[in-house]
Amino acid sequence: MQSPHPSPCALPPSLTVNPRLLPPLYLPLLAILLMFGCGYLAYHLSEQAGLRALADNGERQLELHARTVESAISTHTYLPSLLELEDGVSRLLLAPNEARRTRVNRFLEGLNQRSGSRAVYLLDRSGRVLATSNWRDADSFQGEDLSFRAYFQDALQGRPGRFYGVGSTTGEPGYYLAHGLRHDGQIIGVAVVKIRLDPLEQRWQRAQLEAFVSDDNGIVILSSDPARRFKSVQPLDAERRAQLAASLQYRWTRFEELQPLGRQRLSADTELLTLPGANGARPLAYLAQTLSLNDPPWQFTLLSPVQEVRRAATSHGLLAAVAFALLAFLLIAWNERRKTLATRLAAREALEQANSQLERRIAERTEHLRASNEHLKAQIRERRQAEESLRRTQDDLVQAGKLAVIGQMSTCIAHELNQPLAALRTLSGNTVRFLARGDSATASSNLQTINELVDHMGRITASLRAFARRSDDRGEAELGKAVDAALFLLHPRLERTPVTIHRACADARLAIDQTRLEQILVNLIVNAIDAMSAQSDRQLWLDGQLEDGHYRLAVRDNGPGIPPALRRQLFEPFFTTKPGEQGLGLGLTLSASLAAAAGGSLTAQHPEAGGTLFELKLPLLPPSPAESRRDE
Repeated sequence: MQSPHPSPCALPPSLTVNPRLLPPLYLPLLAILLMFGCGYLAYHLSEQAGLRALADNGERQLELHARTVESAISTHTYLPSLLELEDGVSRLLLAPNEARRTRVNRFLEGLNQRSGSRAVYLLDRSGRVLATSNWRDADSFQGEDLSFRAYFQDALQGRPGRFYGVGSTTGEPGYYLAHGLRHDGQIIGVAVVKIRLDPLEQRWQRAQLEAFVSDDNGIVILSSDPARRFKSVQPLDAERRAQLAASLQYRWTRFEELQPLGRQRLSADTELLTLPGANGARPLAYLAQTLSLNDPPWQFTLLSPVQEVRRAATSHGLLAAVAFALLAFLLIAWNERRKTLATRLAAREALEQANSQLERRIAERTEHLRASNEHLKAQIRERRQAEESLRRTQDDLVQAGKLAVIGQMSTCIAHELNQPLAALRTLSGNTVRFLARGDSATASSNLQTINELVDHMGRITASLRAFARRSDDRGEAELGKAVDAALFLLHPRLERTPVTIHRACADARLAIDQTRLEQILVNLIVNAIDAMSAQSDRQLWLDGQLEDGHYRLAVRDNGPGIPPALRRQLFEPFFTTKPGEQGLGLGLTLSASLAAAAGGSLTAQHPEAGGTLFELKLPLLPPSPAESRRDE
């Protein structure tokens, strides 16, 4: 018995807290935090995988273009030493005169034209140009003093002269190859070949390649982006700047540092850079990979944009977050359903207990009436038990019906979404490879196709819901468009299992929903492909013809056919002839139901020549008033 007076230590009703209210308040917050955490984890993993693929592709391009730079230089290294074979060159250096100068100028001019170099010229021991291939030009090197150049000093001492710099006369950058010319064991002059490397930059620009080359001074001498040229990739102090300015190697260039906005080193020769955009554009992130050249001692750096990798990682993160949110919603709904059932069961048990207690009390107080009413109580008890048993049986049947409906809908959705998911898997894999190659146009086309497939999957689920609600929805569909869509969805299957398709069906407008028609065709073609998978010669015929306001489409294959003992069960739910777990046994059942809902039919025939023939018969769409007037 409860005390009629409240305890002095009890809280007022307005201040009491129900413990059961706390979990529902924290559950949405926890679900949101887990959703963001799952999305971030998917984004991070996708970004790391994309960067690894981008780095692997960059290493191949890095090696290829680095060797191209070396090859562009090595093809001209023999030219300076070639002048030792010309007697006129030695005579000019030993005893210069105007006639010998003219002959050597012409020789150098022809040699320059054949070799494709920028200029070929000859220096005496004092560093003055005696003969040059551009002696006819206004900016000729003739008579110019180049003794201050490092390549001349190296060649004069018997070492190969290698030097990159900006020409003091033309202001044109180039790479200089120098060789000391000997006569009787003594160096009597220096032969120099100047080659231009800007064709490499033009080739990079045409290939839309982001790259640059820095020399041993850390100065960018070649770049696909002209804005980066002659910038230093490492800090230069005042003394080093003064030395470079005094050497006139880069003429009067003001050295600016190529300063990234952000830098993250991933390995010894790979780092993640954020560089400012051109003309005030937003900063861009690149994966920078560097390779040292063998000769000359330069550094080749390849910049691979990571925008597409991060965009794909963002999409993967969003998909993971949405998938987790959907799973959390289903779990919460299931938990609420479980609580509701538990509450109902508890209420029913409490009611039964209260009823039993009431009956016992009544029996105790009315003991003197028990004898006269025993027969009546027995009948009432039997009726109550029968009603209780009937109620429990009805509840069990309702629950079993609900579970059966849920199972059928789940298996139908899994069966109908199997083909679009296969196409999505192939397209997404191709998209990753195209992104790794930098082919953004093809990747964008694949993403657009993936978007259309997702819409198609949405239409499938909407069509299943519409089919469950009503059976009088006719809609309209185009046969040719439905056949094309079905073959597109089955393209991965057709690549794995080649089938020769004979298509002889004219286009027609049918009174059925477009998505439902595509579902029927996909089911029929998939069954035909599976039936012919074990044979080498696979033939599939699609024949159609008009017939009394209907269109009859025959789908026939040359497979082994269906055994006579199994033909009666062909359209029964969950019946399949496929081995293992390859089929659910709902394709033909669902297809026949969709055809019947549209006022048509789906039947199976078994030709004597072998194979199986499914005949789909659907009503034609009546012509619109505008078409009727046009025909008149």
